[in-house]
Amino acid sequence: MILDSGYALTACKLRFVQKRCNLHLVDVWNMIEAFRDNGLSTLDHNAEINVSRLETILSSIFYQLNKRLPTTHQINVEQSIGLLLNFIVATYDSEGHGKLTVFAMKAMLATMCGGKILDKLRYIFSQISDSNGVMVFAKFDQFLREVLKLPTAVFEGPSFGYTEHSVRTCFPQQKKILLNTFLDVLMADPPPQYLVWLPLMHRLANVENVFHPVECSYCRSESMMGFRYRCQQCHGYQLCQSCFWRGHASGPHSNQHQMKEHSSWKSPAKKLSHAISKSLGCMPIGEPPHPVFPEAAERPQDLAHNTPDGSRGTVYSHKLPSAITLESPSRLDEEHRLIARYAARLAAEASNSTQCPPTDLSFNFDANKQQRQLIAELENKNREILQEIQRLRLEHEQASQPTPEKAQQNPTLLAELRLLRHRKDELERRMSALQESRRELMVQLESLMRLLKAQAGSSPHSSPSHSASCTMPMPIRSTSAGSTPTHTPQDCLAGVGDDVLDAFSQGVPRNLRNDLLVAADSITNTMSSLVKELHSGTFVNSLLEKGESQRPCLPFYPYSLLIPLLLFFQNDN
Repeated sequence: MILDSGYALTACKLRFVQKRCNLHLVDVWNMIEAFRDNGLSTLDHNAEINVSRLETILSSIFYQLNKRLPTTHQINVEQSIGLLLNFIVATYDSEGHGKLTVFAMKAMLATMCGGKILDKLRYIFSQISDSNGVMVFAKFDQFLREVLKLPTAVFEGPSFGYTEHSVRTCFPQQKKILLNTFLDVLMADPPPQYLVWLPLMHRLANVENVFHPVECSYCRSESMMGFRYRCQQCHGYQLCQSCFWRGHASGPHSNQHQMKEHSSWKSPAKKLSHAISKSLGCMPIGEPPHPVFPEAAERPQDLAHNTPDGSRGTVYSHKLPSAITLESPSRLDEEHRLIARYAARLAAEASNSTQCPPTDLSFNFDANKQQRQLIAELENKNREILQEIQRLRLEHEQASQPTPEKAQQNPTLLAELRLLRHRKDELERRMSALQESRRELMVQLESLMRLLKAQAGSSPHSSPSHSASCTMPMPIRSTSAGSTPTHTPQDCLAGVGDDVLDAFSQGVPRNLRNDLLVAADSITNTMSSLVKELHSGTFVNSLLEKGESQRPCLPFYPYSLLIPLLLFFQNDN
């Protein structure tokens, strides 16, 4: 963002550095406590410390900060230490000596830390005043040298560089400057030209999240965040923070018009009530920008009994007497006063907490705790939903792409496959048995047909000895009929005579049945002739004469074979 005003650009840059290094989370009181823990209060302002000692001090500051923060808002301590250390070294040790003064480090950290500007200026005044509470101009000049290195570090040195006339333009040399005068000058509106960026940086921190439900007259944005600027000459003309700092203007408005800065939004009803109260004299006039502090310097106090931690109280009880006796009070009195007030305020808050009902004290804490718990629950639920979505997606992909290995692993499919194979084996065995039966019937039919031919070639009145002496070949059923066949369909006629084979090779089932009927009629006629000869006794006498005791072939055996054979071929057709 290109800003038109140099002081606004400087304030934005330093605010960015402050937030990037997480210094906005550490207030000035925690800084004072860190200085005392690291023994900086006992050192002279012009004493030098090396980079390793500086890194140790920064580590103690950020590790103590992480202890005070909730677990859900922890910071990256190592990253914050590295960024701030590099910024301090680049600002105050540009020549690369590896050392900087204690006062420079205190001035920088006290200026860039979080908290109210009033508390920061009070601490700075304690560092540049004597034991009587009067500002020392030489120390104030040293403070300006150190603090004005911050704009130079963000490349704004030409606008806010140090000059020897800076102190004289602020305070007259002949007058004693006390705390209230010091605060009046630095917190005035407008502040001194070389420190105009300091109050603006603090106002930026206060209005970063302020919402203004009005429209910008230049960019036509429906709402504003941060500062809002209203023209005193153009009615209803308002600019957002970005447009004002860029120097934008539209319509009859000009950059030369006087603009009023607003850091909050008030409804028209509140504005009307405020105007009525002011007109009726109900509003106080001329309120001071800060509380008035006593002019006399307070006596330093021993703060060992105000320290909540027993071990740290022991350290302080040993440190404070030595600090008071060895060091001059001009450097420590005001610091002791500030710490005493801070400890007294903590003690007062502790006493009030014992008197207030527990529900009132824990209301804000419970609300924050419930919000953190709700956020944690929502994050866990979101994580579970994402995992479930991923699992369902994988299952869908696996189901849409089946593989043979997965099919073999299915027990239902394996059972059906075994059942089908068993059924197939049964059908093959049954077919083999039927084919074997058919082959045997063909053999029997061949024997019958040979018998018919032999009888047809002989005379009907000839002696039946020839026909009686012939033996009918009995069919022999194969024992391997139930086994799995290994022959082709043409093997079912294996062993059958040429007559039957010729009959079956014609491919007309109707002719075969007619031939069988004709053969049956011929056999019937032959049997009739045989019966007549048996009744006449000629056949029996011829057998007795020849001495043959063999039993003749039963004439009804062909009938027992022809009847089922005819039925089989009739059903087959």
